[in-house]
Amino acid sequence: MPKVRAMKARLLAAICTISALLASPGLGLTQDDVLQASLMTGWEMGDGHHMAGLSLALAPGWKTYWRSPGEAGIPPVFDWSGSRNVKSVRIHWPSPVVFHVNGMQTVGYVGGVVLPLEVVPADPAQPVLLKARVDMGVCNEICMPAQVQLSADLPRPGTEPPELRAALKARPASAAQAGVGRVSCKVEPIADGLRLTATLDMPAQGPEEAVVFEPADPAIWVAESVTHRAGGKLVSVTEMVGPTGAPFALDRSSLRLTVLGGAEKDKPRAVEIAGCPAP
Repeated sequence: MPKVRAMKARLLAAICTISALLASPGLGLTQDDVLQASLMTGWEMGDGHHMAGLSLALAPGWKTYWRSPGEAGIPPVFDWSGSRNVKSVRIHWPSPVVFHVNGMQTVGYVGGVVLPLEVVPADPAQPVLLKARVDMGVCNEICMPAQVQLSADLPRPGTEPPELRAALKARPASAAQAGVGRVSCKVEPIADGLRLTATLDMPAQGPEEAVVFEPADPAIWVAESVTHRAGGKLVSVTEMVGPTGAPFALDRSSLRLTVLGGAEKDKPRAVEIAGCPAP
């Protein structure tokens, strides 16, 4: 299973590199030097949900990662288990940007980000305490693991901070909003998984388009895609390897594709596409 071995080798190398850097006394950096985090308590929505936000402010030149950060990125992990009267929390991810580390594509945010958090109370009539523990990676020329622990009572009705509203507006456009036409994915078995070729009939999103493939099963490893234009169509190819290291059945309806097109007027451009049927 060459891809599985390569994936594990890259992960081990990244962990060893981070550990070695953190162990070096010459760095003189702590988490507080590069990351400041806070909860924005937000407002009660018309459906009884509550819109809050996690604000992550990074030192100049530092970055953190999107939900699907690429092979060299560190995905954030969220734990809401200390909360009270919280049924679920949905993160509304703003559009990220693509950057490169040691020749590998990663996806995330430079300088910081506000993550809108849609909190669903177990009982809308009762007070809500949101408690968050977030483990993430932050990187510049070096990387370090970071952890923040925050809590806040969510007020009713609350207020609408402009930064939180702006983060909601910065979410990727839907396929309909972006004028996406026919979407299809050709699936071919390979020795240790699947090869997907997505063909998307859609307007160009920028000079350097990239496509991120996200299957519903987080245990499936996804390679960095290779993307090009063929006339008015965007064609992107990736490979997926499941836990067994063999071809597997892919749920096309739950596959999510995000087309990243760079930034326009310093605002990232992205389009999110749900599902990818057969040609």
